[in-house]
Amino acid sequence: MTFGLALALLGTGLAVGLAGVGSSIGIGYAGQASAGAMTEDPENFGRYLILTALPGTQGIYGFIAAFLLIMKINLLGGSPPAISIADGLNLFFAALPIAVLGFISAIHQGKVCAAGVGLTVKRPADSMKAMVLAVFVEFYAVLGLLVTIFLINGIKL
Repeated sequence: MTFGLALALLGTGLAVGLAGVGSSIGIGYAGQASAGAMTEDPENFGRYLILTALPGTQGIYGFIAAFLLIMKINLLGGSPPAISIADGLNLFFAALPIAVLGFISAIHQGKVCAAGVGLTVKRPADSMKAMVLAVFVEFYAVLGLLVTIFLINGIKL
């Protein structure tokens, strides 16, 4: 394995790993709030479920980025090409937008969703407002994924 390939694989791991860890933390915040809310208001389980699931999308975005990186380096199609250190660094840095933004935004989205669960308990008719607020945080993870995709596609191996 070349050092360039190792750098590309490190970026791939960070994309899926950091975004996934952030999603796990965010889902944990929202899930705890939802579990507590259901003791008082079990009939709104569907609303709580959506608010709990929203922070999980960043992990999916990290997986998409990792898949694109794996395809770029031909890891599934046999032997990967010899990747120079410069190309490995390019692929590593291409993975960072979704890795970092996915991690941070998922945690904060989980906090927004947990607050949204509290809103839903007190005012069930306003649960969509909580979801809209959570989507604002999601927007930055989407931007991170888009930048990662653009960077990956711009790298010629």
